[in-house]
Amino acid sequence: MAHNPVNHHLRPLYRVVGFLAGAYLVVFGIVGLIQTSGEDATGANDKLILGQGGNLLLSIIMLAVGVIVLIATVIGRNLDTAADKYLGWGLLVLGTYGLAFSRTDANVFGQDIQTVIVTYIVGIVLITVSLYSKVAPAAQAGAPRQVREGRTA
Repeated sequence: MAHNPVNHHLRPLYRVVGFLAGAYLVVFGIVGLIQTSGEDATGANDKLILGQGGNLLLSIIMLAVGVIVLIATVIGRNLDTAADKYLGWGLLVLGTYGLAFSRTDANVFGQDIQTVIVTYIVGIVLITVSLYSKVAPAAQAGAPRQVREGRTA
């Protein structure tokens, strides 16, 4: 069984990082909607969104993911942990798809390598945030590993 910390002392910092990642996705989505309005929804184009390739479909997806991350972070109560974990993995899948098909006709999201790199970074950030954001009442949290193993902190 993996040990994921509960009530980590840096949890507020991780929540802020998760919120910033969601805010970046929202900004990317809004700027993308503005930049790519009137273009085809899918396929590669010459529009740059914050220095990255993208299209209307990718902008809508990033906006939706960002809004979900922001709402889950504001609500908290371990909803943010689950949302960050699954959406982070989803972004990694999206980035891998973009990497595999970036120079083909199957590039329906209009991703280029810069978009893939940023998508990977945001996905990994969200997964990391999910590992350290879990909360529980002190009675249910259990002792830290050092105490369980009989060592002093």
